[in-house]
Amino acid sequence: MRTGPLSGCKIIEIAGLGAGPHAAMMLSDMGAEVICVDRTESAGLGIEVEAKYNLVRRGRRSVAIDLKKPEGRETVLRLIANADALIEGFRPGVMERLGLGPDVCIGMNPRLVYGRMTGWGQDGPCAAKAGHDINYIALTGVLHAIGPQNGRPIPPLNLVGDFGGAAYLAFGIVCGLLAAKRDGVGQVVDGAMVDGAASLLTMVVGFLQAGVWREERGANTFDGGAPFYRTYETADHKYVAVGAIERKFYDPLIARLGLAQDPDMQPQNDRSKWQIQEEKIAATIAKRTRDEWCEIFRDEDVCFTPVLSITEASEHPHIKARKTYATLKGVSHPMPAPRFSRTVPQTPDEPCKPGQYSRAVLADWNFSLREIDSLIKNGAVVQC
Repeated sequence: MRTGPLSGCKIIEIAGLGAGPHAAMMLSDMGAEVICVDRTESAGLGIEVEAKYNLVRRGRRSVAIDLKKPEGRETVLRLIANADALIEGFRPGVMERLGLGPDVCIGMNPRLVYGRMTGWGQDGPCAAKAGHDINYIALTGVLHAIGPQNGRPIPPLNLVGDFGGAAYLAFGIVCGLLAAKRDGVGQVVDGAMVDGAASLLTMVVGFLQAGVWREERGANTFDGGAPFYRTYETADHKYVAVGAIERKFYDPLIARLGLAQDPDMQPQNDRSKWQIQEEKIAATIAKRTRDEWCEIFRDEDVCFTPVLSITEASEHPHIKARKTYATLKGVSHPMPAPRFSRTVPQTPDEPCKPGQYSRAVLADWNFSLREIDSLIKNGAVVQC
């Protein structure tokens, strides 16, 4: 039995890309038993990166099934009949055409929480269109708000659409599981990246309507427009991050920088002075290396940190003390989050190859040895 707050939950993941696997990883990290249903044609043929580096596939077992074969479809339906939830990330209508839509699955398993991960959602004018993270956050106003003043919008990796959307889907599935436990009835969770991205923008939308946020990029407190909330280049061409929003942080910041007596540095929130303040802070910080500044501010509570690379981050004393990263069989992984005082999740298993556990999964889910052999013989199931 897996450990964690979701221990005992059984989830079927119909293999996909990006957000769906990330949501499945989150649920698995919390102790759910997640079975990934991969395509047979990908089993044993490799993926874009070596399996052990495909970190979002960690913590679950894979069974490779040909969904186009009737026997394959029936195999998946038998798995779903014994599951608490399902995750799929196809365009609207694909699961229905496979005979695995929510009407069929929930009709067979009334307590099933059917999670659907798409970019545009299950309805609306764009529902059937192709897209990627950058398109979804572009349409919601998020992308427009990110980037330098007078510059082009810059995508924040694919964190907001893909993985922000994944977090909302995982949250929705847990909510659905709680409701099913209470009411005995499942439901469909429509996890659209456009909805998740817009939800993440809630505070900014409020500020905009209140008149304290401008729609121009790089002109606001949290988008790099404020001199006290941005990054600065150091003498060694690295960067530090300053987040001295409150006066109690700003005043000691400029004092340590030797700018406390400069009349241009006050008042802090006078936007007409932001450009000259930024220029003077930048010129000062450019005189020392990143590590020198970190030592100067080591004991100062002014919201001042180095900008670390991903490789550097895993070696920072705080990150090491928290065990935020851990090495599993020679590969560094970000560890499950959040943390729990009682139902502590186990260390995730390493990522598996498509079809690696086909026989074991079917056996554990009450398929007979004869049935398993027959499915593999006719190609409905592939054992990697």
